[in-house]
Amino acid sequence: MMERQAGRTAGSHGGPATALAQGAPPPSRAAGARARRGQVLTTRVGLQMPELMAYDEWERAGRQLADVLDSSSWWLGDWLVYGKDHYTDRYQRGIRAVGLSYQTLRNYAWVSRRFPHPRRRAALSFQHHAELASLPAEEQDRWLERAERQQWTTKQLRSALRAARRSEQQPPAAAEAPQRLDLPGSRLQWWHRAAEQLGVDFEQWVTATLDSAAATALRDPDAAGAQREVSAPRDAGALPAPSAGVPAAGAGAGGAAGGGAAGGGRRVGAVAVSA
Repeated sequence: MMERQAGRTAGSHGGPATALAQGAPPPSRAAGARARRGQVLTTRVGLQMPELMAYDEWERAGRQLADVLDSSSWWLGDWLVYGKDHYTDRYQRGIRAVGLSYQTLRNYAWVSRRFPHPRRRAALSFQHHAELASLPAEEQDRWLERAERQQWTTKQLRSALRAARRSEQQPPAAAEAPQRLDLPGSRLQWWHRAAEQLGVDFEQWVTATLDSAAATALRDPDAAGAQREVSAPRDAGALPAPSAGVPAAGAGAGGAAGGGAAGGGRRVGAVAVSA
């Protein structure tokens, strides 16, 4: 039965001119005559190739042989899985009788167990599946789908897996920590009162004021440098004067209220101001 199955697989891609007879006996004169007529014959010790063979037929025969080789990995894996499940105390004797390496068969069996028949992709090789055998089933199916859709070779699949693993291992970029500016409490109170009088959120007021000052400085650095003092805006005229060390006018009230110049001569970078 195994020989008939191998013969069907071998001959599935071509006509009689490239049919492979799996498990054929040693070549005889008749076999040699058939090979000369254009038929590729398999023997235990090699292939009987026709004397004159078109390239397309030679390539087709190679694909058939590769199919048989790939299928045999699944066959041997399933064979060992069956033996281990049904002949627990005797399957190793069967392995010795077959004469194949136990390690090789165990690898085949491991891949076969990881991929039940319905999840195996006929368009992909046994080695494609072996590359993915250690992954969870959902990831296996996702990678098999990608490999089949993009027609990846085994090497391309392996490279894609490595790239994905490297990406997962890289630590996420740390968010830039905000800089803090230490200010006297009296100045913060002064700014809070200015924002309250204008009816705006304090943090929004600070941001708008600094943005306005920065825009003025970038548009006209000379004018911004000359403007060292800014009179208090009309909207904030009722505010009391700040305590010692605080400018006579709120640095940002003018910017928030009138949208014009502000800043009192201090240039401040990106800061987080807390009350």
